Amino acid sequence: MTRPACASDLRPRERSFLAAMTRLGFGRFEFVRIEQGEIVLDPWPTAVCDVKFGSTDPGATKTVPAEFDLKPQVAELFEYVRSVDSGEIRTLEIKNGLPFSMEIDYRLEGGRRG
Repeated sequence: MTRPACASDLRPRERSFLAAMTRLGFGRFEFVRIEQGEIVLDPWPTAVCDVKFGSTDPGATKTVPAEFDLKPQVAELFEYVRSVDSGEIRTLEIKNGLPFSMEIDYRLEGGRRG
């Protein structure tokens, strides 16, 4: 499995999910299904936003440009997802629009995830 390096390496659903992570800023996604190495966005995963009073949300005005190099955390997330045949991300924690940590449920079959 190759690691995506720039926006043009992303699949359409990965690009949509990356835009959602950027908009969320701080919080988490719950129950993100993975089928055949791709994130399932129908139905859309639950997004839970962290709100801190007395601070500004720098992620609220961010937009994703057409082409850019991926941050290492984003590349690692999508590389991992692409390696899973079938599973579910129970929680994906987002900090400053970037994936920080996740809990994933999958079966190990023949040495391959899911």
